[in-house]
Amino acid sequence: MEEKYIVALEIGSSKIKGAVGTVDTAGALSVKSVEEEKLSDGVRYGCIRNVVETANAIRSVISRLEQREAQRKVTGVYVSVGGRSLNSQAIEVERRFATETEITMEMISDIINDALNQPLHERSVVCVTPREFRVDKAPTTRAVGMMGSHISARLNLISCRNQLMRNLHNVLNERLQLKVQDVFVRQLAEADLVLFSEEKRLGCMLVDFGAETTAVSIYKNGVLEYLTTIPMGSRNITRDITALNHLEERAEELKIMGGNALPTTEQNVVYSNAAADYSQINNYVAARAGEIIANINEQLKYAGFNAEKLPGGIIIVGKGAKLNGFNQRLENMTGMKVRVGAPTTRIRINDGRIQSADAVDVIAILSAAAKNNPVECMTRPAPVFTESPRPADPQTIYTTKTQTAQQTQTTQTSQQTTTSPAAAGTPRQSAPAAATEPVRTPKTTPVTPQAPKIEYEVEDEPASTRPQEKSGFRRAWGGLVDRVAKLMTEPIEDDEDDDDK
Repeated sequence: MEEKYIVALEIGSSKIKGAVGTVDTAGALSVKSVEEEKLSDGVRYGCIRNVVETANAIRSVISRLEQREAQRKVTGVYVSVGGRSLNSQAIEVERRFATETEITMEMISDIINDALNQPLHERSVVCVTPREFRVDKAPTTRAVGMMGSHISARLNLISCRNQLMRNLHNVLNERLQLKVQDVFVRQLAEADLVLFSEEKRLGCMLVDFGAETTAVSIYKNGVLEYLTTIPMGSRNITRDITALNHLEERAEELKIMGGNALPTTEQNVVYSNAAADYSQINNYVAARAGEIIANINEQLKYAGFNAEKLPGGIIIVGKGAKLNGFNQRLENMTGMKVRVGAPTTRIRINDGRIQSADAVDVIAILSAAAKNNPVECMTRPAPVFTESPRPADPQTIYTTKTQTAQQTQTTQTSQQTTTSPAAAGTPRQSAPAAATEPVRTPKTTPVTPQAPKIEYEVEDEPASTRPQEKSGFRRAWGGLVDRVAKLMTEPIEDDEDDDDK
């Protein structure tokens, strides 16, 4: 069985990222290529604003990915959702039975469907994650097969604004004709990729420091307890620097080359770039970085936690985490240890130019897809069959050549007989009719024509015979139910997995 090619798209506020990976029969993922295209204002706070600009950027990324994989065309993608409008809320769903009953997968799926169909004002539910599951008031992580008369599930209902989903559908399904194979929540996919199981059980915070948003997720006892998005990111720091009469592009360069998030009194860095006054620049950088970190720290209180309850510390991802001094200041202000997130699972990177820590967001989507019945996303062109010409009969070729030579010789003899009196200068005289022997044209055997070259192209089935397909997002809905049901019926952590790590 051949490897499956899967394609992931990460639509961020500053750039579009695309990645191609292959999944073998054992489920192992290999990342083959990653491409990106910068955006200016096509996406704001994780939501597509300019569908034309965003579609063009995605088309450019897809085209470059196809060039890296010869003779393959992208027909489907896995995508993630995130941004300012994404949040979670806790809900509880119960089921009671008249008598003690065996808990089945159908019952669990029914509970999840109830959660997914919760009515929300102008919002779409994109995922459900378990927080606590009880059978007859006893907590459990393995519900299927248990006996009980009462099931209680406390769930995280993760939703986003309807506009985010509508614009995704507009760009991917309608404009680019790409099938959306499944939709993942970016923060959840990143957590599965970069967090160790021990960190989730002890308690930890995942911070995704992006361009315009900073997402905060808190895990305790192996499950997601809190998720929110702060509408501030590294681009806020860049735009603050523009107050010093710099264009945004130049302000970004200055931030990357010499920006420092630590207060001036804590900096011990001497910059050789005399063209820029970093004392003024870093006043803006440190002030905005301190504000972002204060908002991150405040989420601990909103979630009902403190640093002592999260000994796993803070794991930070995103390009914003590369800002000089930011991680150190985050550690100082929160009192928690900080590390940069990188893939913890066994993922092969086939291209040496790919920095896994920089591509966590898009690799996380590939990893999530590889674990959930991946679907082929790249297809080869329809095969073209050509029929070889039929070989001619050797006897026919010999006979035809002989007859052609005889005809040529007879014609030349006739011409010489007709023109010879004129060449001698004597009057032309007509020969007696009886003396003229008629020229007999030899009977020729018809030549078998060479068979024409015929091309057969594989045609699509008529539209009337194909089953009616749902839109990409609705088609992914059934997979989401199965995925969440699996989470709620299996142990949160496996001892065997822990041993491997």
